[in-house]
Amino acid sequence: MSHEQPFSLVITGARLVDGTGAAPVEDATLVVDGEGVVVHAGPGDQAPAGPAVRTVDAAGRTLLPGFIDTHVHLGVESARQMVRRFEQDSTVEVFRTAERLRATLHAGVTTVRDLGGLPAGYRTAVERGLTEGPRIHTAVRILSHTGGHADFTSECGFDPSAGMGEIADTPDEVRLAVRRLLRSGADVIKVCATGGMSSPYDQPDDEGLTEDEIRTVVEEVARHGGRPVAAHAQGTAGILNAIRGGVTSVEHGYGMTAEARALAGERGTFVVPTLSTVFDGIDKATMEPHHYEKKVRWSSITKENISAAIAEGVRIAMGTDAAMVPHGRNLRELTHLVALGMTPLQAITAGTRTAAELLGLDDETGTLEPGRRADLILCEGDPLADIALLADPANVVLVAQAGAIRKNGLGT
Repeated sequence: MSHEQPFSLVITGARLVDGTGAAPVEDATLVVDGEGVVVHAGPGDQAPAGPAVRTVDAAGRTLLPGFIDTHVHLGVESARQMVRRFEQDSTVEVFRTAERLRATLHAGVTTVRDLGGLPAGYRTAVERGLTEGPRIHTAVRILSHTGGHADFTSECGFDPSAGMGEIADTPDEVRLAVRRLLRSGADVIKVCATGGMSSPYDQPDDEGLTEDEIRTVVEEVARHGGRPVAAHAQGTAGILNAIRGGVTSVEHGYGMTAEARALAGERGTFVVPTLSTVFDGIDKATMEPHHYEKKVRWSSITKENISAAIAEGVRIAMGTDAAMVPHGRNLRELTHLVALGMTPLQAITAGTRTAAELLGLDDETGTLEPGRRADLILCEGDPLADIALLADPANVVLVAQAGAIRKNGLGT
């Protein structure tokens, strides 16, 4: 079969893991048209013939969809900085954020969902090519109640987070808060259904917004064209409130008891367990004391409940909570998913197709199939044999978005 217009990119000789959950295809070829859309992803001897602007010999490396990290905080460097944002030079922070965007992209993450702290302007900057980075869905700010997980206000009224939270305490106030977030350009609404580990005034078991307030968020979003609603929810009571209130995803979900897992399965609720932030980054020297103590206590609870969620087939999407853990090491999360019971192929699917489904982008990205955008990476070795290969950004030797190469470590 011939093609009139040159293909923009052809990758040959790859081991293809297409993100659908299907078995890998050896000696595969990927063909991308001039619009950055996949024309063919499969056996090389079935690929369409025609001239190409660029041809890459994968030489047996593994070709995968670009990954989607569904829980990041790119606007801050660390948990400590999150509550000391007032100290930062705002101009310098723009450039540091751009650096974090680039590091995340070069780690193999071509799309992110930022769940608090990243203004919508960064999404626009990436879309317009003003800076390199993953495609962005952002919550802008975090909806919380007074004294809740996203309220960092001190007794004297000073907010050291420089406006990370959107505070509301009644259903009517919640409705107005959602409208303010939509006005700020939010692609997703992030609500706090429980307290948390990094917040100073509450515990993960404390309840946040009530079930009625969460339902109000979901209803108000539906009145304005619809957006996913993500619930920070760590303790069991708040997880149940969030699922019953109709959220799209439970973030963290450490207290996902059998009741909560069954309800999530019944409602089709996604769970983003952010295992990296539980099992990595526990450093007493760099953490606030309250944060360190909570992390240590909750790690064993998380292992038990998320292992059970994996075994029971709860819909799990990859998310890291980057900033709570280092940026640019996102795919280490896959090793934790495998440690708690996923196969490497299942973990990869959680970070590609399932993550795209959570963001409502599964008709555009998340898999390497005809008609999808050519968001892709090439990895040294075989991550199905050793998932830890993906944890090291040095092994991600090529990254492309819609067929445009953003990182090339092949020397060609």
